[in-house]
Amino acid sequence: MTVSTVPPEEKVSGGQTPTLGLYVRTYLAKVRGGDMGALPAILGLIVLTIIFSVARPVFFSAANFANLLSQGAAVTCIAMGLVFVLLLGEIDLSAGYASGVCAAVLATLLTTHGFPWYVAILGAVATGIVIGIVIGLLVAKIGIPSFVVTLAAFLAFQGAVLLLIKGGTIIAVDDPTIKKINFDGRFTPLQGWILYGITIAALAALQLWKRTSRARRGLAVEPMSVVALRVGGVAALMGVGVYVLNLERGRNILFSQKGVPMVVLLIGVLLVIWTFVLGRTAYGRHLYAVGGNKEAARRAGINVDGIRISVFVICSAMAAVGGIIAASRQASVDPNTGGSNVLLYAVGAAVIGGTSLFGGKGRVLDAVLGGAVVAVIENGMGLMQYSAGQKFIVTGVVLLAAAGIDALSRRRAASAGLR
Repeated sequence: MTVSTVPPEEKVSGGQTPTLGLYVRTYLAKVRGGDMGALPAILGLIVLTIIFSVARPVFFSAANFANLLSQGAAVTCIAMGLVFVLLLGEIDLSAGYASGVCAAVLATLLTTHGFPWYVAILGAVATGIVIGIVIGLLVAKIGIPSFVVTLAAFLAFQGAVLLLIKGGTIIAVDDPTIKKINFDGRFTPLQGWILYGITIAALAALQLWKRTSRARRGLAVEPMSVVALRVGGVAALMGVGVYVLNLERGRNILFSQKGVPMVVLLIGVLLVIWTFVLGRTAYGRHLYAVGGNKEAARRAGINVDGIRISVFVICSAMAAVGGIIAASRQASVDPNTGGSNVLLYAVGAAVIGGTSLFGGKGRVLDAVLGGAVVAVIENGMGLMQYSAGQKFIVTGVVLLAAAGIDALSRRRAASAGLR
């Protein structure tokens, strides 16, 4: 079996530059062949947004839009880390409570011991890295299935959180720098537009560089019209988002609440970093290779055990960042931080976004798209006053549908000879 070390988004048919019509037909053929990518998540996000906006016009208000971004940030961050684990066909059931442990370490260092914010953040992230190393070693070197290891960790971390915060105590997080991450931190309207301009300019430059680089190597390139549509579409969506977030959403005229939340920039930076790691580094190519066929990757000289350990380290480190974001949003840490439905939503976000549960297929962008879907479902049903039971049922159905689409897509791709 041939193993590809190139991420799915980099596989483009050979030949000269196709016309827009040919490009569209090729894309539709890929979709019919089972390579649907993030299309289901994007369509689901559009449909859900329309439904909730019609049912509750307040859904797309500036205040609720900002709340959506803040509400889904921690889950999205944890889901980014889970993408790396899922790419190998593994699972990390402890990611939710690992974020809670790291958040508890953050709060303890800040409040109990009086350390500055940067030491507390480093301590929380270091805790996540240590957790990932231990889990990775148990899975890769001892040979215990990741399901068993992380299930045991899931149970143990609940106890660790209780011990760190002294049982049922709630530890307040009052540090102003930490609170700016996802509580009251916002860019001014001017700063928001400047960031918007820089982002779009960087995206356009990256797309043109990528196209030029492929052409220089004699590889097939996308039509300029496709590049223009992609950049223009992102520019339009982001422009609307910045405009809405720059509207005043506070009820007290003395305390302005307009501006893009700072957590948006954090999520964007993490997305760029991890997308680069997966798509533009040897490590990323090796990761896809191991996820596609572990034995073939080993024979190709790839350090399979090292790759397996590394994904759990990345996952737990991102869980730590998610825990910091959650602690900032709540301005506190309690026994439920990282618990409840956090893990389910994080796994659901990755899968709904298009990452395969079978390994070898996925992008960090999937976590962002899936996180948006999960946040929209949670927020929209809350506005429509659905009960907690109804929310769980709907979210479970959506997750099952995403997993079903993934399985059917793989079967169709296999029958078409694409896998």
